[in-house]
Amino acid sequence: MFKCFFPDEWVDSTYDIDFEKLHAEGIEGLIFDIDNTLVPHGAPADERCLKLFADFKKWGISCCLLSNNQSERVSSFARQLGVRYIEDGHKPSTKNYLKAMAMIGTNKNNTVFVGDQLFTDVWGAKRAGIRNFLVKPIHPKEEIQIVLKRYLEKIVLFFYQKERGLR
Repeated sequence: MFKCFFPDEWVDSTYDIDFEKLHAEGIEGLIFDIDNTLVPHGAPADERCLKLFADFKKWGISCCLLSNNQSERVSSFARQLGVRYIEDGHKPSTKNYLKAMAMIGTNKNNTVFVGDQLFTDVWGAKRAGIRNFLVKPIHPKEEIQIVLKRYLEKIVLFFYQKERGLR
């Protein structure tokens, strides 16, 4: 019943993902949510985020930010990283996942999405046919509508862990 929401992989942090290994496996494009995935909600890119995106450039990995946030937030963050972006992404609609891949010249087979929310980030990526990583939120400060969704996410993640033998 909940499997459509199960992430392909669930890790503690974006910064725990072995992106170099993913690249060696043929991943050429990465699509990221911003808030609570790369940095705390509303924060600018920090040193570890800037270093990570510099590594992507060095490895030849194309990146795009896909956020449900508005233009001012997303465009300024993307400028810091020097990457393409889509603001007001309407996740979990698949339209902008597909647009992001077109923008960076990748496809469903060589792209990975990374985000912190099941019902927008992961579900949208799954519906678009993109491999995905769910990361734990960086900071507990969130808007009220997200806080409410987190309670539902706990139920889904309980069954995810149960199916994977983690409970």
